[in-house]
Amino acid sequence: MSTVIELAPGVRAGFTGRDGGVSREPYATLNLGGHVGDDPEAVAENRRRAARGFGLDPRDVVWMNQVHGADAVTVTGSGPAGDVDAVVTTVPGLALAVLVADCLPVLVADAEAGVVGAAHSGRPGMAAGVVASLVAEMERHGARPERCAALLGPVVCGRCYEVPEELQEEVARSVPEARCTTDAGTPGVDIRAGVTAQLKRLGVTNVTHDARCTRESTDLFSYRRDATTGRFAGYIWKA
Repeated sequence: MSTVIELAPGVRAGFTGRDGGVSREPYATLNLGGHVGDDPEAVAENRRRAARGFGLDPRDVVWMNQVHGADAVTVTGSGPAGDVDAVVTTVPGLALAVLVADCLPVLVADAEAGVVGAAHSGRPGMAAGVVASLVAEMERHGARPERCAALLGPVVCGRCYEVPEELQEEVARSVPEARCTTDAGTPGVDIRAGVTAQLKRLGVTNVTHDARCTRESTDLFSYRRDATTGRFAGYIWKA
């Protein structure tokens, strides 16, 4: 598990890894995904361990049922956030979690407005505009893009994310910055580059990255590398 990051004054964030949990292969060990075939009791224990590792009460973590869409909601208490891919809160101590295993976890904060948000941005969500939905939902609570700080977590990199040329063209029509070439010289999609460009167009210029590639980093879960595997998570909360 990573150390806690101070994303902005009074705002904390962090990403889990694979170690420190109770799940067995192929989910070993800190799988936080409840939809991948793992033992539900193991997932529940892993979620408790992950929260406590960040100094959080496990009961104060909000989980989304991520559907690769672009809907965003505001939450004021713990529990399921519903079928959404972006969530926002103004409540101190309430942690927002994003499950990934190649998609991009996007964590955003406006410390002055007291607003934090999290989004799950895979290729479909990026093309659909989930990041724009997240920022718009944060603005409803007083956030201003030019004040926001964004942290982009580990994601499958463009060197490793090969797609058919037709799919690359489809993505590039809405996010041209995501077009890339893989290490094999084939068409690829660079989610990190695409989301960074989207944030900057929205006015969020303070963007930092966890540069790890999920497929290349064995300390992270990767669907493209392993197929049947677990999920790690990004967390953000107001201290």
